[in-house]
Amino acid sequence: MSKKLINLTGISKSYGDHVVLDDLNLYIRENEFITLLGPSGCGKTTTLRIIGGFEAPDAGSVVFDGKDITSLPPNERNLNTVFQKYALFPHMSIAENIAFGLRIKKKSKEYINDKIRYALKLVNLEGFENRSIDSLSGGQQQRIAIARAIVNEPKVLLLDEPLGALDLKLRQDMQYELIRLKNELGITFVFVTHDQEEALTISDTIVVMNQGYIQQIGTPEMIYNEPVNAFVADFIGDSNIINGTMIQDKVVEILGVKIPCVDEGFGCNTPVDVVIRPEDVEITEPGAGFMDGDIVSIIFKGVHYEISIMANGYEWLVHTTKMYPVGTHVGINVIPFNIQIMNKPESEDEEAVEIDA
Repeated sequence: MSKKLINLTGISKSYGDHVVLDDLNLYIRENEFITLLGPSGCGKTTTLRIIGGFEAPDAGSVVFDGKDITSLPPNERNLNTVFQKYALFPHMSIAENIAFGLRIKKKSKEYINDKIRYALKLVNLEGFENRSIDSLSGGQQQRIAIARAIVNEPKVLLLDEPLGALDLKLRQDMQYELIRLKNELGITFVFVTHDQEEALTISDTIVVMNQGYIQQIGTPEMIYNEPVNAFVADFIGDSNIINGTMIQDKVVEILGVKIPCVDEGFGCNTPVDVVIRPEDVEITEPGAGFMDGDIVSIIFKGVHYEISIMANGYEWLVHTTKMYPVGTHVGINVIPFNIQIMNKPESEDEEAVEIDA
């Protein structure tokens, strides 16, 4: 397993009375693509800015490759940042934009020209040296911003919602480009986004944040299939989150119906949150599932239909490839393995479990 490259320990940050980060602990491994994911105001961009040296923490330390860099300015850290607003210089050519950091470092003209050609080839924009920034599309500007960062050979590339301004198709193309670059360059990527699908697509590791706390750390598969609490389950993809009671090991009651599950160790008659993904809900003939209901709406989503079923006073969200007319009386079934049981938080502000990926 690769070594820990960045270690954030006890990081806290407030703006006035507003606490943005509260005793945050996180490490990032060498050559890892790690994504900080969460809603607006959760602290993900502040965390990135503290790593980059653009913000100073109120408490805690940032250790980079064994060296404490908490008080170092950005230009003395072996990392580069790509912002959502690419901060390209419109009065400079593409070559001049890419070479900006190298000229500050007083590199030779030959070295700079070699690096420009190398970087443009990496981002699939060979021959663009003399073009102006204004002549580029949003996706091309994005690539130039990345090229400008990677010519400095940083150990870490920080990306703050860099794809947010792009349209859907271009954003998807750039996601694959980032994965390719990460594999080719062998550098560490720290990526900030609020887009769950984007995080699941590109990440080795996802850090889900909310209200200044880390809620869960894990692989995309772990975060999606094994969320540690209702917030993570609801934030990562669509979910049916239902109040339940764990009757005993492997038996849970929801909406007045006892159903089998695979979870154990919750005790008897314990209040729990029950999470069932829409794609795991099977529509059956009435009476063939664990409860019956009526289809109240259906939306065509391209690869599947999104169906709402009112059953036992709860509106179930179901994803299926089969079409059903609104008003159809149906049964609902879920196999025990696809029923996720989790403890209810003791309070709204309870810090969630942190899982080491």
